Amino acid sequence: MSLFAGANLSGWQAYLVPLLIMAITDPIVAMIGHFDPFSRGTFFIYGSFLVSVWIGRHLRGTHSAPRIGAAAFLCALQFYLITNFPSWLFGQMYPHTFAGLATCYIAALPFFGYTLIGNLFYCAFFFGAHYWLTRRQAISA
Repeated sequence: MSLFAGANLSGWQAYLVPLLIMAITDPIVAMIGHFDPFSRGTFFIYGSFLVSVWIGRHLRGTHSAPRIGAAAFLCALQFYLITNFPSWLFGQMYPHTFAGLATCYIAALPFFGYTLIGNLFYCAFFFGAHYWLTRRQAISA
């Protein structure tokens, strides 16, 4: 959603909409999953979403599937790198050494795969639906 917002919303709205959606839905999801929606890692997660908006800003006006796919990959990669760092930094599971950081990132590789698959699926859906709807609207106008 952040990538799509960056590509299609103007100015501050592109950054505000994903943050508002997260701020509204995180407490709801937390109640269902019984976790703290605003932990020390939350800043990193929200920051990563803002980076995704910034990446989306570079897609404005394009319908190129390879560019959108590359952006989706880049968003998954930066999310993986940014959001796993606080797990190592604030957590007790890994030693606070370079080897501990490497172990943390290696342990999180399956989640990177899930994030990438989700990004590619939702980008195909959102960008595809937007393209299809705007083409239909242009044809009927």
